[in-house]
Amino acid sequence: MTTSEDRSEARHEGRDGGRTGVHVFRDDALGEHDAVGLAEAVRRGEVSPAEAARDAAARVRAADERLHAVQVHLDPPARSADGGGALAGVPTLVKDNTEYQGLPTGHGSVAFAPRTARRHAPFTRQFLSTGVTVLGKTRLPEFGFSPSTEFEQGEPVRNPWHTGHSAGGSSGGSAALVAAGAVPLAHANDGGGSIRIPAACCGLVGLKPTRGRVVANAQGRQLPIDLVTDGVVSRSVRDSAAFLAAAEQHWRNPKLPPVGLVEGPSDRRLRVGLLVDSPNGVRSDEDTRTAVTDTARHLERLGHTVEPVELAIEPTFTEDFLTYWGMLSFLIGVTGRRIGADFDRTRMDGLSRGLRETYVGRWRTTPGVLRRLKRTRLAYAAAFRGLDVILSPVLAHTTPRLGHLNPAVPYDTLIQRLVDYVAFTPVNNVVGTPSISVPADHATPDGLPIGVMFSGRPGAERLLLELAFELEADRPFRRIQDV
Repeated sequence: MTTSEDRSEARHEGRDGGRTGVHVFRDDALGEHDAVGLAEAVRRGEVSPAEAARDAAARVRAADERLHAVQVHLDPPARSADGGGALAGVPTLVKDNTEYQGLPTGHGSVAFAPRTARRHAPFTRQFLSTGVTVLGKTRLPEFGFSPSTEFEQGEPVRNPWHTGHSAGGSSGGSAALVAAGAVPLAHANDGGGSIRIPAACCGLVGLKPTRGRVVANAQGRQLPIDLVTDGVVSRSVRDSAAFLAAAEQHWRNPKLPPVGLVEGPSDRRLRVGLLVDSPNGVRSDEDTRTAVTDTARHLERLGHTVEPVELAIEPTFTEDFLTYWGMLSFLIGVTGRRIGADFDRTRMDGLSRGLRETYVGRWRTTPGVLRRLKRTRLAYAAAFRGLDVILSPVLAHTTPRLGHLNPAVPYDTLIQRLVDYVAFTPVNNVVGTPSISVPADHATPDGLPIGVMFSGRPGAERLLLELAFELEADRPFRRIQDV
């Protein structure tokens, strides 16, 4: 007889043999619910918020034994807090670069001893307004600079589909726990792909909202280009849609069209631009190309029109983005004592140090870099003439094994690997436009997920969610518990 404990961990063989996959779905209060389904069960009285939190906390601890995705655990509350929200009673976690009152904020770094936050960050308040119950904080690579949640020392965050591979970054801890079934959704944020990349690696839905769609944190507002937007990673399109609608009830940007609650696909047929290779000249690998072109054919069968598109960004875009990224690392090194009195920039990891040192050699180019990056919006708008949405890969190649993007790799080698991998997502951060990663039908020979990405004009979250709903309904996403 198969027990719930037997079902709580999936096992499959990879090329290297052995037990490589893990999930924690069980016959408990969470079952196989997504966030919307669990919230409905709570509202009907079938599950109490305290039961959901207790069982989720047990799942989180079980998953973390192998995935190493949690930075700080919080004991589940003995009873539910007062208040409502569309996601009331849904357990979740907050990424450890965002302040949560009473918990330290470590930013994935060993360069300082984190201080306990005295208050919630503005986005944390918006997140909590949806009704979620926070069970702790998730790990990220140092200051969110890497697309893989790895460290020079200590365990990396492992991909639950294949634990020898990256879970992505920088929201890798959140994505690993959601994909493994520990919680239905978790906080993530995206400054160069950090919602969409781990979603692609872990077979999840990851929507990066339009800049200004959710409340901005103070740090971003002080920068010449605010790259970072907060959101969630989830296992279903309706969870990402429900989060955004619930967040809008707390605060809505009057400069953007409202999204409202998106509950399914639209009847509208779209003109879709197909971008298979990166505008910075990086060619996608064969599995990734297959995933994207299969998705394009799927869209055509659904009645959409697909045509090739060119995104003619500046030839210097990649170098300019890395220079700006280096400026952020430089600023952290200069102002680090604000986050920890013992901050020592020499203890920052190899990627952070390399970015900072590169910027020190280029700082005089900053005005030109900013001008060119801000002009990217013109090329982006031109690509959308006659189109509603652009389909592309999330990443230029499939999920690498752990170690490939470790910050201990020599900087020149590491930065080239990053450029060859993260070739699509940063444009949306610079322009501030919405973009969503969804799982493709095609997977790697090892069974690892591959994500495809839909990008839209500013404020087009509703359109992106409707299209993602249509794909999910027509061909449901693969489930880790079925592998």
